[in-house]
Parts: sequence; structure tokens; C-alpha cells
Amino acid sequence: MKAIILVGGQGTRMRPLTLDLPKPLLPIANIAFITRQLLWLKQYGIYDVVLSLCYLPDQFVEYFDKNPIENMKISYIVEDSPLGTGGAIKYSAGEIQDSVIVCNGDVLTEIDLQELIDLHNSKNSLATIALTKVEDPSAFGVVPTNADRQVVAFVEKPSKQNAPSHWINAGIYVLSKDFLDIIPEGIQVSIERETFPKAILQGSLYALESDEYWLDIGTVDKYIQAHTYILNKLSSTSNNETYREVSNNIFSDGAVDLGKDVVVLSKCLLGDGTKIGDNTILDNVTIGKNVEVSKNVKIINSVIYDGAVINSDVNIYDSIIGNNALISEGVSLSELCVIGSNEKLAPGESLVAKRVPSNE
Repeated sequence: MKAIILVGGQGTRMRPLTLDLPKPLLPIANIAFITRQLLWLKQYGIYDVVLSLCYLPDQFVEYFDKNPIENMKISYIVEDSPLGTGGAIKYSAGEIQDSVIVCNGDVLTEIDLQELIDLHNSKNSLATIALTKVEDPSAFGVVPTNADRQVVAFVEKPSKQNAPSHWINAGIYVLSKDFLDIIPEGIQVSIERETFPKAILQGSLYALESDEYWLDIGTVDKYIQAHTYILNKLSSTSNNETYREVSNNIFSDGAVDLGKDVVVLSKCLLGDGTKIGDNTILDNVTIGKNVEVSKNVKIINSVIYDGAVINSDVNIYDSIIGNNALISEGVSLSELCVIGSNEKLAPGESLVAKRVPSNE
């Protein structure tokens, strides 16, 4: 079975990180998110994947030329202009004659894909979608079902008070060839608002409710949460060929240099070549490769990209530092600050909930 991953969005909620890098290529615990998604598909025997591209498409080709995944065929379809979810799926499917798996390119999940495929086949449905439960469904497509797992409505982004269910569209589908034929070709189409309702009218849209882990990584706070999820899974006793525990609660895929009296309050990940200065405090932190952290630094619940330099007496809380950024002495960052690649902060700056450069 072939899979299509929709990765054409501009990732505006993650700017400035996505000004020069598509959101699916942003690292989650030092591995590009798209790679994690492909490895999830590979677990279920999916080895043939089409990436549906629009924004910065050459970056994906360049990335996988340098970082191929063993035994996986990756091909690319580029939209000349945005076609919406349905239009992009139709365009990417091409001449596919069998059912196809479709995934949104910003979902980190442990949903059982085989269970979804089995349900699809058992119902002989036009389309089968995965559902996940959330406390506030107002930002999602809500999907009420009957006792036979048949979808009875598809409600896009209802108010919290009026939501018919807390089970939402998880952005993972199995679509039949007959379903693909419903989608018009070459025009902008929303699969959620236009095509799924047609399948409901034919009584042939089914859904799998899953309690497995699911997270939309499209915002800064959720993106940091995704790192936390991966960090918490790291273990010195697990068979992990990528990371090893080089010091208590410090994991790495290479050589790291830890100074004196470094305090590590929870699991942290450090990339190869990274140096941590004396009297530094780390708590729930992912740090990329070749990062230099000076002395008397505190980094809490944050993500630091490759090549960043963090000078002495810096405090970083709940924030992200881009590639090769320079954080000067005495800087304080908190409440979801995002510092873009190659940016420089002046000594003593104190930023709260700011993005550099600004989105404004």
C-alpha cells in the first residue's frame, strides 16, 4: 500500500523557524519530524511514500538525498498553487488504483495504523479515518459516529459548547480508489468540508477511535511538548541504537563535553559536539549538534538548534533557539520565545513571549 503525506503548508504559526525550513523538516529531539513520521509508516510495512509539496519543496529533496531511509521509496509531487487537502490528495494520487493511506504532515502519533487498515477493509468503505479525543475540539474537525463506527457527521471547528463529540479527525485516512474518484481534479478542494460529507451521504465513511498518543505539532507550545514526549521515552535500558545515556539523564548520539557541577533535573538530549559550561542547569531540554553553552546558564523546557552559542548567565524558559543563533551574556527568555536562525541577541536583553525576527 502507498502513502501520501501532505507537507505543503507554510507553517506560519511556527515562524520564524519556518521562514527558511518547512515545518515537517523541523527537528523533534534532533531528528526531522518527517523522518519520524516515515519511520512510523515503515513499522506497518509502508515503503512507498509520496510527499505532497508546495512550500520550499527543494528542501525536502535535498534533505532526503542526504538522509535516505533504508528500503523506503520517497517521491515528490509539487503543487503549482495550493489545492487544499482534497485537491492535493487527488493530484498526488495520480494513477493509483488501490486504497491509499493519507497523513497530515504535522501529526506525531502512535495510532495503530494496521487497525485502521483492517477496519477499512472489513467495512469495504469509501474512506476510513482515525479519530483522537481532545478536551477542546473547537480547533478541529469533530466526527460523531454510531455504534457500527459509521460516521454520521463531519463538523469543522465547532464551538466548544456546540461540539457533538470530543472525537476529532486525527489527520490519518485510508482512502479507496472510489473515494479518490469523487474528488474533482485540478481545483482547490477541502476533503473535510466537501468530500467527506459526500461519503457520509453514501453511508460509506467509517472511523476508528484511538486512545493512542496523538499531537498536532503546529504551534510552538505543542512543538515543545513533542520533544518532551520523545525525551520521556529515552531509557538507558531500552534497545536504542540512536541515543545512549552518557551521564545521568543526559542522552546523546555522539561525544559531548560537560563542565563542572552541571545539574540535570530530568531527561535531556544533547547532539554530537555540544559543550555545556560549568554550573549549568538543564531540565527537559533538547540541544542540537555543536552547540556551545557557557557557564551559569539555566535552560528549562526548551529546544536549542544546531550551532547555537549561549553565553554566560543566560536564562531560557519554554523557548526555542534557532540554528547558529547567538544569545549574549545575561539574556533572559521566557513564555514561548522563538529566536530565528543566525539571529543575535544583545547582552542583557529580556524577552517574554517574543519572536525574533518579529512576525509583524
